[in-house]
Amino acid sequence: MTKLLRLAGLAVALVISLLFAVFVGDQGPWYFAWVIGTVMIILISGAGAIMLDAQSNLSSDEEI
Repeated sequence: MTKLLRLAGLAVALVISLLFAVFVGDQGPWYFAWVIGTVMIILISGAGAIMLDAQSNLSSDEEI
């Protein structure tokens, strides 16, 4: 059942991607870069928050 849901999710992502490519036309590379850049910013900020939290936990353990 899980594999079927994954396949359905990938099919939906493929359809959305194709519709996105058709609608944006020649400006597709710009929108692609914008979407990838936004995702990268979110992932990098999340990783930074996780590293800061881990660093804070280590420093509080050493102080006690």
